[in-house]
Amino acid sequence: MDLLNTLVDKGLRRELPTREEALAVLATSDDELLDVVAAAGRVRRQWFGRRVKLNYLVNLKSGLCPEDCSYCSQRLGSKAEILKYTWLKPEDASKAAAAGVAGGAKRVCLVASGRGPTDRDVDRVSKTIQAIKDDNEDIEVCACLGLLSDGQAERLRSAGADAYNHNLNTSESTYGAITSTHTYADRVDTVQKAHAAGLSACSGLIAGMGESDEDLVDVVYALRELDPDSVPVNFLIPFEGTPLAKEWNLTPQRALRILAMVRFVCPDVEVRLAGGREVHLRSLQPLALHLANSIFLGDYLTSEGQAGKADLEMIADAGFEVEGAGTTTLPRHRSTVLDEAQAAGGCGSSGGGCGPAADTGAGAEHRGCGGCGGCGSSGGGLCAPEPTGVPEPVAAGAGAEEPRPASVPAGAARTDLVAVRRRGAGTDLAPNA
Repeated sequence: MDLLNTLVDKGLRRELPTREEALAVLATSDDELLDVVAAAGRVRRQWFGRRVKLNYLVNLKSGLCPEDCSYCSQRLGSKAEILKYTWLKPEDASKAAAAGVAGGAKRVCLVASGRGPTDRDVDRVSKTIQAIKDDNEDIEVCACLGLLSDGQAERLRSAGADAYNHNLNTSESTYGAITSTHTYADRVDTVQKAHAAGLSACSGLIAGMGESDEDLVDVVYALRELDPDSVPVNFLIPFEGTPLAKEWNLTPQRALRILAMVRFVCPDVEVRLAGGREVHLRSLQPLALHLANSIFLGDYLTSEGQAGKADLEMIADAGFEVEGAGTTTLPRHRSTVLDEAQAAGGCGSSGGGCGPAADTGAGAEHRGCGGCGGCGSSGGGLCAPEPTGVPEPVAAGAGAEEPRPASVPAGAARTDLVAVRRRGAGTDLAPNA
């Protein structure tokens, strides 16, 4: 297939495909799907080998958000029956993070609902970052706190944060239909503030909100221009009680095509398989590992995910390996630029993106920093005592899933897979990593 050969050649050179080529990936047929996955998989292996980075989410403050993002179960006016609690104490957040670290996670993502942090909130999160770093010296910490004010990114960086996540979510032209309490430009500004402070910028999207192929391509090209080190790809979890509760627009095949398109446009960036993978990819999740080099372990912020044990078994069964703490996620040309920027307190990975210059150091091991991310409904859970082991399953009754139907018609929405998180951070039950 000429299109795929062209895209592979461009991906190996870090050359931007045309918009027409990106749209053509989304328009491929189900008969061509395995060819698309194989082609994008070649690009993924060039820059990241067969490594899978594990990330773990800790929801520091859940629910009661004043923003009206239509996709979010924590939004203003949400009737979703999610956990609601105020800030976790630093020691409690560190304990929650330790579960993910024990399961093999090398990055902990600290998320808090709200428009953005106050200066007092930044102080609180700074203490939490320090507590986690004291307990887990080599662990990367990413903060996701909403819109940043001047100077806050620098304060988080000084406290030990390695990265900052703030997703664009959808295209600029459709953003106003999803959220009215802040703008697309506000989100871009926060990603730029993270870059300028020397944090590894993490920014991604949510697919499945009723957007067009053109919208998906628009947001991915906008992300490439912002040049984050990590691009989380979320698939909408249609929570009951939110405006998008009836938006079931994705099939496993379409989800894979979206991931492939992101990989072709951002070949040397950490592409993270984030919220909603269990709901929309289902049994095709292992194929997605050929496209994404990073996943979240266990549960999400307000919804349950696949068991951590199943995540680790899936990675091994698919022929991949968990990325160790001593391995740098990003290829040499990106991580070197990031290291230099962080040492100087300067601009993130700017200039180290997927430009046309070739690089032969595919996935070289050296010091550096990866990326972070996840949508407003992502998070993680419990694990085994050894980082390389397989976690023990959660005890019976600890947030067990509803029984699944014996059979589901082809293409039918799997509403039975949407379950509110009742364990882990903010509860007395063990998490599910």
